[in-house]
Amino acid sequence: MKLKSLELVGFKSFAKKSELHFATPITAIVGPNGSGKSNVAEAFRFVLGEQSFKSMRGKKGEDLIWNGAVKLSRQNRAAVKLIFDNSSVGGQKLLNIDFDEAILERVVHRDGVNEYSVNGSQVRLRDILELLAGAHIGPSGHHIISQGEADRILNANIKERRLMIEDALGLKIYHYKKQESERKLEKTKENINSVESLRREIVPHLKFLKKQVEKIAKTAELRAKLVALYHEYFRHESAYLNRERVVLAEERRLPSEDLKKIEYDLARARKVLENSQEADKQSRELLEIEGQLRTLRARKDELFRDLGRLEGELSAEKRLLQRLGLEEKNEEHRTIAWREVEKLAKEIEEQTILEKVKELVVNFLMFHRQTPNNRTLQEASQTIEKIGKEKIISEERLQKENTNEKEFLEKYNELKIAAAKEKDESRAAEREVFRLMTAQNEIAGKLQMLRVREEKLKTNEEEYKMELTEAVAIAGAEAIRYEEISDETVRAQFVNEPRQAQTERRRELEKIKIRIEEMGAGGGDDIVKEHQEAEERDSFLAREIADLEKTSQSLKELIAELDEKLTAEFKTGVAKINAEFQKYFAMMFGGGEASIEVIREKKRKRAKLEEEAGLFDEPSGVVSLLAEAAAEEEGEEGIDIRVNLPRKRIKGLDMLSGGERALTSIALIFAVSQVNPPPFIILDETDAALDEANSRKYGDIIEELSKKSQLILITHNRETMSRAGVLYGVTMGSDGVSKLLSIQFTEAVEAAK
Repeated sequence: MKLKSLELVGFKSFAKKSELHFATPITAIVGPNGSGKSNVAEAFRFVLGEQSFKSMRGKKGEDLIWNGAVKLSRQNRAAVKLIFDNSSVGGQKLLNIDFDEAILERVVHRDGVNEYSVNGSQVRLRDILELLAGAHIGPSGHHIISQGEADRILNANIKERRLMIEDALGLKIYHYKKQESERKLEKTKENINSVESLRREIVPHLKFLKKQVEKIAKTAELRAKLVALYHEYFRHESAYLNRERVVLAEERRLPSEDLKKIEYDLARARKVLENSQEADKQSRELLEIEGQLRTLRARKDELFRDLGRLEGELSAEKRLLQRLGLEEKNEEHRTIAWREVEKLAKEIEEQTILEKVKELVVNFLMFHRQTPNNRTLQEASQTIEKIGKEKIISEERLQKENTNEKEFLEKYNELKIAAAKEKDESRAAEREVFRLMTAQNEIAGKLQMLRVREEKLKTNEEEYKMELTEAVAIAGAEAIRYEEISDETVRAQFVNEPRQAQTERRRELEKIKIRIEEMGAGGGDDIVKEHQEAEERDSFLAREIADLEKTSQSLKELIAELDEKLTAEFKTGVAKINAEFQKYFAMMFGGGEASIEVIREKKRKRAKLEEEAGLFDEPSGVVSLLAEAAAEEEGEEGIDIRVNLPRKRIKGLDMLSGGERALTSIALIFAVSQVNPPPFIILDETDAALDEANSRKYGDIIEELSKKSQLILITHNRETMSRAGVLYGVTMGSDGVSKLLSIQFTEAVEAAK
């Protein structure tokens, strides 16, 4: 026996804990109508994972919980526990778990929450369904036939019959696997689309980076060319600068020595000249006067410049006042005011008293206060007053300087005349000083030219150093790793080369540097690294797509394989069912023929004849449309049932009576159950419509079925009761609680009589 017991607590009318033990092949459950005996069949559905509350005569989970009575309060949960003997038989267990006893339990709470467990460990509903599918059992199907459902297989359409047959043949596991594979396939397609979307997003950036990398490669070529040109340039420049330093040092040596000698002789000559006190006195006076004259003339020049500036500013202010005067609306008063201003300016130029300035300007402004240039006129007048004062001061200073100059010139001429009359020894000394000073100036000029060349050399050296620094920044340290020219002959060739050639090299360097800068030489390593990472990312995504497509193909092949297995096993199962169906049908009817056949549903094409017939002008068009509407297309596969009663000309289900339909459905149900026998079968009053003779046949078939599956029979039929080994009676008292009583077979026989 695989099925050991069923335990109910708070489930529907079984308010208290109730247990049914299944120790015999056939167990019958009897009781009056309304006692709750059908709740036992529904308890089986519940614990096996049924989700349709309608099939358990409820609308929601709360309807399955004991709702209370006068003497017994309501429960907050309903629990059903089903226990199997899961010990290995022939090396195979009923349920695929590592326990010799399998305990399945389901609990529903009033808030609608369901809990599932296997041997005390909480699991998902899906786990329960997959576990039971391996044993060819489930919450509904061929092994649980409730009252009124016996005829369902006959009334069902061909598609529903196929699902029932597949369930009975244990093919549901393939459907689970197929659905799971289809779900994975759909998820894989979504992943492929997602990865392809990511790859499409990368492509523009990757193209951009590729162009940047190509540009960097070209830049690298230019940089290599630049490095080679730098080496040539630096070799020539270094040789030139080294040679120029030597040449300048040599050219400076002799003039520097001559200058020192001349400075020594000049110092001695000046000493001789200083011995003459008279000459020294006159010379000093002349020199002092000359210095004072130079200073005085410099001050005069400055005063002349100031006077010129003041006159220019005064002229500008006059033009401004004239422009403002032209804007006056009243011509007469404007002319009078302007004449007064001109008179004022003239008086300022003639160095007259400036006290009238304020009065005239105030009168001018009072009259023209409504004009748009009032503020400008006031500012111009104030500027004229200021310039006039500055001009007067400058003219007074100039007059004073003219007087001083006249006095210095008179004194200078007197000394010059007196010095010309003197004849003493100082003349020879003076001539020597003048000669030495002339020679000194000549050498100083030469040295000055050398200093100019040295400054140019210094500038070239600075540019050379800057070029070295820039070369490292643009082309790297390799650019300054050139070979110095040590051979004097080769160096002379470099030095004697026209500087224009080096200038051309410098110009070519600048061109290449500009091209490198335009191409964006900076950040090259980062871009190359980013491009490499982007390529690796793209390659990774490409591999991901390839793997996903491979997975997709594998799933498609698996689905096709499952479909092939379903088709093959389904056809094999149909053949086996037909053999059993024919046997049980003949037993029920004493002969006849019965079978099931796999057919494909035909679907007629429906055309809108009323709308489309009017489109044709000729009858031939309507005929063609009608022919098309009558065409049929193939639909889904399903199961059709064919019967042929003995001694009657009845060959279809529609012509069967109620009793005949009941016998046919029972024969088919039993036939289906025997192809792949489940561990147990529950029959809820499937024998209710049978008469005494057919009940006896029904009982014989039950005994044969019990050889392969345990039977739980809910019945009122005495013949059926007589075949049971244990009889459970269900009673219900005034409190509405279902109670169980068990009777052994011998007692059941007496009760049945």
